[in-house]
Amino acid sequence: MHRCRLVLSACLLFVLSCSPLAAQAAIGVAMDDFSYTDTSGEPTDQTAAHERRLAAFMAALRRDIEADQRYRLVRSVQDGAVFKVVGGIQKTSTLVQWAKVAVIDVGAKTLVLDKLYSFRGDNDEAWERAQMFVSREVMAALGTPAPVALAVFDFELEDMTAASAGTSGASDASYLAEVTGGVREALGQSGRYRIVEVGAEAGKAGALRDCGGCEVSIARKLGADQSLIGVVRRVSRTEYTLGFQVRDARTGAVLARGDSGLRMGADYSWKRGAVRLVTDRLIEGQQANDAPRR
Repeated sequence: MHRCRLVLSACLLFVLSCSPLAAQAAIGVAMDDFSYTDTSGEPTDQTAAHERRLAAFMAALRRDIEADQRYRLVRSVQDGAVFKVVGGIQKTSTLVQWAKVAVIDVGAKTLVLDKLYSFRGDNDEAWERAQMFVSREVMAALGTPAPVALAVFDFELEDMTAASAGTSGASDASYLAEVTGGVREALGQSGRYRIVEVGAEAGKAGALRDCGGCEVSIARKLGADQSLIGVVRRVSRTEYTLGFQVRDARTGAVLARGDSGLRMGADYSWKRGAVRLVTDRLIEGQQANDAPRR
């Protein structure tokens, strides 16, 4: 019986070592001690007590992070930190203290948490309550998926009318710029995407809608995770369609696409239609896919 237990234990250790959780590298988190400032003006010198409580606060916060197998504490960004936690605490009166906490996604250079908290009291119990709350907030921020770096290229016009291109070229360019700007703004504000500056790189490739996916290599050079191209097809002066396509910048695989179907409206309505399309098919569509199933 004892030998069977040993064999079972060995098998269990082998399975655990081969499990996805064990195989997945823990995410590095760097965290310096929070700063502390006392501007309460109280006559009693509480420096020693504050140093002790702050040390206990930081030790508990680090324990909470290390207790989660998804993360590992590292000294600095140079040591492989994916996230960096920074903060400071200020005592403003006998009963009120403030804690400023931020979590930085190092690679994306964005804040996934940036909040100011207040907590009452300046004793061990008050500090412990504050630490537990801040810890929950930090852990939730660390678990938030990083925004996708998305290169949104300028929308292009496919004019299917018989009108001369020169008669409305300037106004077309203006309306297309509004479309692109509106789509970039909507995607950026969704929190799911970080818009990568495209600059003049795309102009060198000509019409992206006909280049067989050449936008993928451009997006990859720009450091983007994904690329998006879009087309406005003008059917008549009061009818148009919209389309977009998103590709993986590493593999070139098509991740999403959308087509508005025939819409009624003059050129000034392109922006509204494009923003509605990407909101419905890309932003809200992805949120629906992410929702837990019951």
